[in-house]
Amino acid sequence: MIEVNGIHKSFAERMVLDNISTTFEKGKTNLIIGQSGSGKTVLMKCCIGLVDPDAGDIIYDNRPFSGLSEKRKQDIRKEMGVLFQGGALFDSFTVEQNVMFPLNMFTTMSLEEKLDRVNFCLKRVNLVNVNNLFPSEISGGMMKRVAIARAISNSPSYLFCDEPNSGLDPKTAEVIDELISEITEEYNITTVVNTHDMNSVLQIGQKITFLYNGKLWWEGNKDTILDTDNPELKEFVFSTELTRRLIK
Repeated sequence: MIEVNGIHKSFAERMVLDNISTTFEKGKTNLIIGQSGSGKTVLMKCCIGLVDPDAGDIIYDNRPFSGLSEKRKQDIRKEMGVLFQGGALFDSFTVEQNVMFPLNMFTTMSLEEKLDRVNFCLKRVNLVNVNNLFPSEISGGMMKRVAIARAISNSPSYLFCDEPNSGLDPKTAEVIDELISEITEEYNITTVVNTHDMNSVLQIGQKITFLYNGKLWWEGNKDTILDTDNPELKEFVFSTELTRRLIK
């Protein structure tokens, strides 16, 4: 479990996160949603240590994270897997080299052990015979699956996904959602997904945190979000034609 306690963050005169407190639960897909500029990306960056909050604490299974030195943060980062927006694969690396990258950084495995783990992770995301291909030689959906394989290669306890469906067609996006959900349950990972995709919200949103103007505005799940009487959340949820089609 990840605890977020009283997080504040400002840039210059602008308050981006205003006293955010929530929890991200183990074994569940925890979604952060909100309009552009609501603070969801900054909150995720605070959680993984790319941005330091001005006040408050991030706690990983009873271990404070925010105030640690970079060296001590690194110990907890070894337990994180991150799926960056767009996948962020290394263009000059093969698929195999991309998935192996965290293992080279954080483990002392032998090459044989690393290759076994790479092949296991690629098989888990339904990719075979792609080890020696480069990102430019595979589709966008395949690149996202390679990025997921890389994110789980180090057997993380915490998985962060930043807009995992950006740039994907609806059918491929659904495949990625199902894969993230299956991996979360299968390995009992604390998964945090930053998204504006209402399809993802309604498919895999086991715990949903809605941010509005940098404040925590609503929490619930996919089964309660459509019945909300929160006006700002209702506007966000029903603002897309996609949502209207999904609930018909």
